[in-house]
Amino acid sequence: MSIKSLGQQIYEGIWPNNVVLQQTLALCPALAVTSSATNGLGMGLATLVVIALSNLVISIIRHWVTPQVRIPVFTLIIAALVTLVDQAMNAWVHDLHKILGLFIPLIVTNCAIFGRAESFASKNRPFISLIDGIATGLGFTVALVLLGGVREIIGQGTLFSHASLLLGTHFTWMEVTIIPSYRGFLPALLPSGGFIFLGLLIVGRRLMERIPVRKSTSDSSSMESMS
Repeated sequence: MSIKSLGQQIYEGIWPNNVVLQQTLALCPALAVTSSATNGLGMGLATLVVIALSNLVISIIRHWVTPQVRIPVFTLIIAALVTLVDQAMNAWVHDLHKILGLFIPLIVTNCAIFGRAESFASKNRPFISLIDGIATGLGFTVALVLLGGVREIIGQGTLFSHASLLLGTHFTWMEVTIIPSYRGFLPALLPSGGFIFLGLLIVGRRLMERIPVRKSTSDSSSMESMS
């Protein structure tokens, strides 16, 4: 695989085929844990590790797994990896682990993970499957950080609050107060606010996609009028 095609695969996983903003998958964790950008980053990175490793393992064993038993085998692999990630976060980032709580084990039910295992990893070589898992996980992380950042800024006027719980004390510089003396806007932090802001992000993304199309259309129409 060339560097250009590798970069294109990563780009497509992050933006054009984003599992949240484009495919509207994995909405449960996207809405449940994104009350802050830090929570979104933690859940996104945990999911990234699971997607990447599950894609790699499933691609390696794809020739030994028969179609009749592939679903329970894939589920078992994903569940084992989620358990490892859950225990690792409990050991090394315990405070963030307590905040995310039950949603870490629920990564097993993330349809984006099983979807990439079924549609891509089970049909492609290990390295390409690993890159696909990383790209999909990065796209998921970007969506969660965007949603969490917007909700956190509007809800409490901060950005990446308590980032030191996830990344260590050396990253306290990420904890920014955007609006000093802000009294907060509680609906932005509630689940209903998550639905609203996720919808706005999806609409914003769709509008961004249409801008180049409209520009090219207007350019072509102007050239036709000149001719």
